[in-house]
Amino acid sequence: MARELNKLTDAKCKALSKPGLHGDGGGLYLNVKAGGAKSWSFIWREGRRRREGGLGVYPATTLASARRTATEYREAIAENRDPIAERRRQKAEPNFGEAVKLFLADNEAAWRNEKHKYQWGQTLGDAYCKYLRPMKVSQIMTDDVLKVLRPHWNTKSETAKRLMGRIERVLAFAKVKGWRTGDNPAAWRGNLDALLPKQKKLLARGHHAAMSYADVPAFLKSLRQQDGIAARALEFVILTATRSGEARNAAWSEFDLDAALWTIPAKRMKAGKVHQVPLSKPALAIVKALHDTGTEGDADGAGFVFPGYKGKALSDMAFKQLMKRMKVENCTTHGFRSSFRDWAGNETETPREVAEHALAHIVGNAVENAYRRSTALDKRRKLMDEWAGHLSTTKDGNVVKFSRKKA
Repeated sequence: MARELNKLTDAKCKALSKPGLHGDGGGLYLNVKAGGAKSWSFIWREGRRRREGGLGVYPATTLASARRTATEYREAIAENRDPIAERRRQKAEPNFGEAVKLFLADNEAAWRNEKHKYQWGQTLGDAYCKYLRPMKVSQIMTDDVLKVLRPHWNTKSETAKRLMGRIERVLAFAKVKGWRTGDNPAAWRGNLDALLPKQKKLLARGHHAAMSYADVPAFLKSLRQQDGIAARALEFVILTATRSGEARNAAWSEFDLDAALWTIPAKRMKAGKVHQVPLSKPALAIVKALHDTGTEGDADGAGFVFPGYKGKALSDMAFKQLMKRMKVENCTTHGFRSSFRDWAGNETETPREVAEHALAHIVGNAVENAYRRSTALDKRRKLMDEWAGHLSTTKDGNVVKFSRKKA
């Protein structure tokens, strides 16, 4: 391989017309055909074997670009790697956007609803990953992941954490497919945890802004003065610390009023597991009152406990509109779960796993969860009774002020 490099110039490349190989040095040649077409080749010897790799057509592939590729070839040869095989793999390797599409296609059957699929596609799309999407998956490094996460790490903490996990999943998928090697640059432990600050356990977690648990009793007192099914449903959500959709879609067949127990089927739960909710006296009173006034719907118990328009499930906008009418700001329906969790952690001696199970969060492995589900119901019933007791109190006998919009 010739040692002298950079024999050609742009002017020479344009002017060359004699058919044959014209060397730039170091194995790089401009191949001129009889008809005038020109292309780049890299030629070297592997033992007695002559090998040649095409680097692209000139002038689409410029002299500078051909020289960069030739340098990569020389480095690969020096390390006993096959530059032609590597180049073929690089051409077959998808960029991050293409890898996301393949990953979603392979995994969409595991997701229970279209909203979940949309959230994955939205966060891994241009909204958050525009910088990563054109990059080859093998080229993505920790600094690249940080460029995507840092703008949202403290302002949209929950979204950023989910985004980190989803990028990690896609890059793990790429590694299994053979498109990249080495450690996962989106891994938290032993990687990003040393570069990103730990997210503060703010009461407003991510985009689910929450009310301080000290203020919830006053809000609930005001809520109980509101008429309508949406007000009763929101009161029930707060008392049970459940998700909005779990309550809005609650059917009469799920309730055992004698046992004061609500059993939510697996298909309606985020974790895909049956969840039992022990009902405190105030929560049970809401359900019994609706039952006694005849909202039980179909004879088979399929009717909604909190029916909306034309007997359908109550709309997810009903709570937003209700709180808007009450002029409440900086609070979401989901945020009341955060209020409950902070109260349980700060004001009670409840074990962490009991509080987490009350929120239908998965804690520990499958064996531990099976045991806890069978033993924690009585403890969770006590916890929900204590929560109901907290919600019935006010500071110094007065109504606690909660954040309202200015009129």
